[in-house]
Amino acid sequence: MNQLKVVSMIALISLIWGYLWVTVKIGLEAMPPFFFASLRLLIGGFVLFIFLLVKRQKILPQKNEWAPFFYLSILMCIGFNALSIFGMKFVDSGLASVLVYTMPIMITLFAHFFLDEHLTLNKVIGLVAGVIGLLFIMGPHLLHLSWNLSLVGQLIILLSAFFWACSSVYTKKIGHAHDKVKMTMWQLLMGGVFILIVSLGSEHEAIARISLSTPSVLALLYNGILGSAVAFVVWNWVLGKIQASIASISLMSVPLLGLFFGWLQLGEQITSNILIGAVFICLGILFTSIQIKSKKLLKVVNSSSQH
Repeated sequence: MNQLKVVSMIALISLIWGYLWVTVKIGLEAMPPFFFASLRLLIGGFVLFIFLLVKRQKILPQKNEWAPFFYLSILMCIGFNALSIFGMKFVDSGLASVLVYTMPIMITLFAHFFLDEHLTLNKVIGLVAGVIGLLFIMGPHLLHLSWNLSLVGQLIILLSAFFWACSSVYTKKIGHAHDKVKMTMWQLLMGGVFILIVSLGSEHEAIARISLSTPSVLALLYNGILGSAVAFVVWNWVLGKIQASIASISLMSVPLLGLFFGWLQLGEQITSNILIGAVFICLGILFTSIQIKSKKLLKVVNSSSQH
């Protein structure tokens, strides 16, 4: 029963994050990128604040928690969220989801240097597959040196994936010492406030022209409540039940879901090079995620059978 619940929660997260990119694209039709990103983070942080309040848990960080929470807000909220949404001004939602989910492949490389998780044959195959996927997607631009807005957007989104990978590695190093919900809430609020200040200074003219529609408001609420708050809390629950390396395999479905939903709702074109690149990137995620140490896997299997 518990195993079925874990699988169900993983499926829920994959669907939420797979459809997320469509809602970002809809939101950007009505709002400038940094303003949208800041509202998304602040809504998510407020939802988690209410959650902690209802659960009667401590909300204010301890003295030694302010610094790590701030660093996470820089990496995850500004480096990942703000940049990925900004890059989506120039890139289709489905392609953005594919590029962002190169993150698990990047983590494999970073973990070798910072987490003492050495490269294995599986990881190397995954890294090579991921690079091949990126070459398929970005190759046409690079071969003809067409430095257009689409390529710039793709590079910005790849940079955001880099920051997400850095954030994940940092969270793995320090996360065990902090409450996950409180940690997430504060990084969302800190990052949201900072990005809002940047937005008010750089996007004030666009903000003055905002004309909200029902789809754009729903898209913002989806990003803030489901995409940021709910999905993260559920993801932390899943990580508490199974090995992180096993759970991360579920990310493999998100790029394909992103492509599918973008095609279905927004009519985005899926070219052969994007599709082939997505398949290679998903294979890269698969190979880099299933590199579970046999001893750890055996412990998980034995523990499950005993229960």
